[in-house]
Amino acid sequence: MASSTIRICIVEDDNIIRNGFALLINSTFGYRIVNTYGNCEDAIKNLFQDEPDVVLMDIELPGMSGIEGIEKIKRLRPKTDIIVVTVYDNPQLVFEALCAGAGGYLTKNMQPARLLEAIKDIREGGAPMSTQIARMVVSSFQKNRNSPLTPRETEVLELLAKGKSYSTIADDLFVDKETIRTHIKNIYWKLEVHSKAEAIEKALKDKLI
Repeated sequence: MASSTIRICIVEDDNIIRNGFALLINSTFGYRIVNTYGNCEDAIKNLFQDEPDVVLMDIELPGMSGIEGIEKIKRLRPKTDIIVVTVYDNPQLVFEALCAGAGGYLTKNMQPARLLEAIKDIREGGAPMSTQIARMVVSSFQKNRNSPLTPRETEVLELLAKGKSYSTIADDLFVDKETIRTHIKNIYWKLEVHSKAEAIEKALKDKLI
């Protein structure tokens, strides 16, 4: 096998998606799947045997989460590049994944060719991201750095601005509805407003979201 061949591991608990990615990658010259896993624990156990150049990592996995898996893989084998491939595109998960050491972040609704491009891109020093993820990252740098809101409060307010209900926001952020109500009370207090409409208007005006 040529040394230029990119060695890839997949960590994905959906068999159909995992096998589909593996088939696509293995049928492309210059790419080789060295192993596939349904959980992080097995991938980490075999990390030094597999010696992957790139790991494609899901976020929501049985047992250890993808975020924790990213941290452990980067600590054990820093030169391995990790691309998150997930259905989740909420800001909190994106930033947790990038802070944990992921070098790219793609959503599963991408075109198959995009996955191959992303693997090549990350090996050449790039940071491949789906368009909506890239926009999210850019907008975060454009926000008011003196915001009185915490990152989670900002996230809740952004979801409110998108018209999402308390229940939907709670589901998206994996917390209960009462936690969301508490965040919203804190947002109102910090922004000195008394309604959702006022909070969104002030946040947009002051570039808090």
